[in-house]
Amino acid sequence: METMSKELEFKGGYLNGFLMIFIDILLWCATFFCFIESIVEGDAERPFVHWIILCILLLIASIICCCGFSMLEPNQAKVMTFFGKYVGTFRKTGFYWLNPFMSVKNVSLRARNLNAEPIKVNDKTGNPILIGLVVVWKLKDTYKAIFDIDTDVSNTAGAQVGNSATARMNKFEKFVAVQSDSALREVAGMYAYDNEDTKEEEVITLRSGAAEINDVLTDKLNERLAMAGLEVTEARINYLAYAPEIAAVMLRRQQAAAIITAREKIVDGAVSMVKMALDKLSEESIVNLNEEKKAAMVSNLLVVLCGDEPAQPIVNSGSV
Repeated sequence: METMSKELEFKGGYLNGFLMIFIDILLWCATFFCFIESIVEGDAERPFVHWIILCILLLIASIICCCGFSMLEPNQAKVMTFFGKYVGTFRKTGFYWLNPFMSVKNVSLRARNLNAEPIKVNDKTGNPILIGLVVVWKLKDTYKAIFDIDTDVSNTAGAQVGNSATARMNKFEKFVAVQSDSALREVAGMYAYDNEDTKEEEVITLRSGAAEINDVLTDKLNERLAMAGLEVTEARINYLAYAPEIAAVMLRRQQAAAIITAREKIVDGAVSMVKMALDKLSEESIVNLNEEKKAAMVSNLLVVLCGDEPAQPIVNSGSV
């Protein structure tokens, strides 16, 4: 069951990044000025301790200002925590200065693709099949994505790389891949590959009910990914085939079914043509046939109409 979202918009203070660059330059200039003044006052044997203290304070302020710059592109976000407490998600695009004492986790809100490799599963009738899917997903709830599942990227090489949105989204992609495999196995087991056994055209199968099955697959994935704050916008089957061990047998079965269907149409057509011929002969009184002659005529016409090879006629010059 999906719980209420705890995601919040960041309400803390932030400043324009370009303004802070100007202020930081002034702080560095003031630091350098205080440092020079302390040297001058020392050479003149006048008190200079207050200049040194002021220089140290300005130096600390300058370093702090250098650490707070941040740039955010569209469809990206920063999850902000202050000494372990979640304080909101920052989504404003542009160049800003944020409190450098806050911990920042970068995430991407852009849609991403997952092209899963085909897996072997059993359909509803127990036949082994190969099935694959394509998933389009994106991050929906930053709080759940960061704090409800394990997405630690500290083991990656370098802190900058480890905290990047790309590294974290790759972790999410692995989570989506595992859940997609589970959902695909469940959905594939709910339907038969085709309806050759049931002969009911309205029965939804993996081969004929693509739209309905894709909707079911999307719902199953969203149920699994809701706990991680992820949302599937589209899921569709992009590969479907019998497993190699039964592919040849199923191909012959499909060919036999196609031949039977074709034969049924040929027989239906032949019977209607024979009936039409007998009715015409009777209505127009072309020839009077007894039941035995009619049976022979029907037999000959069916052989001619249903045979695979052209019939060789035998001309009877005697009585009909």
